[in-house]
Amino acid sequence: MKSSFHWILIVPVLLLAVLPLGISGYYCHILIIAMMWVVIGSSWNLIAGYTGQVSFGHAIFFGVGAYTAGLCVTKLGISAWWGMLLGGPMAMLIGLVIGWICFRLRGPYFALATLAMGEVFRLVSITWRDLTEGMQGILIMQTYRSKLPYYYLAFALAGLCLFAIWRVMHSKWGYYFVAIREDQDCAEALGISSFRYKSLSLMVSSYFTGTAGAFYMNYMGFIDPEVVFSLHFISIMAILVGIIGGVGTILGPAIGAFIMVLVQEIFRSSLFGLGPSWVSNSHALVFGLLVIFVIRYLANGVVGDWSKISRLWSGGKELPSAATTGN
Repeated sequence: MKSSFHWILIVPVLLLAVLPLGISGYYCHILIIAMMWVVIGSSWNLIAGYTGQVSFGHAIFFGVGAYTAGLCVTKLGISAWWGMLLGGPMAMLIGLVIGWICFRLRGPYFALATLAMGEVFRLVSITWRDLTEGMQGILIMQTYRSKLPYYYLAFALAGLCLFAIWRVMHSKWGYYFVAIREDQDCAEALGISSFRYKSLSLMVSSYFTGTAGAFYMNYMGFIDPEVVFSLHFISIMAILVGIIGGVGTILGPAIGAFIMVLVQEIFRSSLFGLGPSWVSNSHALVFGLLVIFVIRYLANGVVGDWSKISRLWSGGKELPSAATTGN
């Protein structure tokens, strides 16, 4: 699938626009969370899938955005909605600092550095109680009782994020990002500043992730360090969303977000009547099996290997493995 907004996408977009008007609040909540993950997964995909810098620390930017919104209430005495404007820039500033430190490293060393930085932020947010309230967390009153305003805000944020990344990847920046991903040394030999353009990629990525964190604070009304700075629930989930949907594609993280949230909710709440209590705790196992399946048979994700899936459904052929297809 090409990285373009084909006209056929109008149908699902219109469907999502009117869907909350005819469903219950529970299903609306699932869609809100899914669209929040569209933003986070797409942001991670920009720095990892397009620029080649695999990050294990995107919980940093999500947490910074969430705490920015929360601190607007507890420390500044203003509405947490200001966090929607301030959370992204604050996360972007943190991203600049982290990039200045971590972009000196490459490959697995960069990934490990971002993982370590994420743990630093989590521990600081736990111990700096005067600012963050520590493990007690921050609780605010939600502005709206109805989920519709939050739904349409999440819908607009997801659309804006996808459109911005699409525009970036069809600009000079996007070509430079891909050049750095393919061969950083060659890109530098051609006069491309790898540090500058990796920093720009991280700035865009951290901005949208921070804005998603600020939205989460306003929507859920409560945060604590173990939630918003979580390696497992935020950073790893962002990676899984990208892998399942398709790394290095525009729509891949969007598809991956809906798949992952739906699978998680099925096993967490027994959505379709799955009975025993142990089922609700097995979603992590299913995530692992799903990743193994994708790596084995759909190395480019659902979107990247859509042609394989189409052939499977149309011709009844077995799904070729990544090893035999050379992917």
